[in-house]
Amino acid sequence: MSSILSIGTKFPEFKKTSVISTEKGKEFTEITSQDHIKSGKWLVMFWYPKDFTFVCPTEIAEFNKNYEEFRDRDADLIGASTDSEFVHLAWRKDHKDLKDLKFPLLADTSKSLGESLGILEVNEKVAYRVTYIVDPDGIIRWVSANDLSVGRNVKEVLRVLDALQTDELCPCNWEKGQETLKVT
Repeated sequence: MSSILSIGTKFPEFKKTSVISTEKGKEFTEITSQDHIKSGKWLVMFWYPKDFTFVCPTEIAEFNKNYEEFRDRDADLIGASTDSEFVHLAWRKDHKDLKDLKFPLLADTSKSLGESLGILEVNEKVAYRVTYIVDPDGIIRWVSANDLSVGRNVKEVLRVLDALQTDELCPCNWEKGQETLKVT
């Protein structure tokens, strides 16, 4: 198993099919790493193990509830797993909390992006619950990884994004609106 790609590293190039809608004829689009670079925005990509499971929809629904918070911070939000776009679409149609997602679910069916990131579980080759915050230049600025059984905290992802965007020193438990550290 390779190591998890970490802070200060260029996020890998990718070109993947994603589900963006449940509307017939508008379900799929291709997303690339170049889309992110061209946008000039931050990228928050969160990986989850599998569709049609129990912890995953709670996380995806919570990211969706906070979608405007990410947008207000000039960040693109993408959910990702190694399931196919067809499984993503079926799950979105089947699960009431996922029908109206405002962000794409990326399908890494070849597992190439997951392998490049070093985030695949050894036996099943599903993604761990890993969240990346990538700056507008494509550099990884934050990585958080959880065990398969533990959901992440979306408010913490937002807090860290806020801190990174200050480009200043932020003390422990810092939150948006609080003073940053001044070095004298």
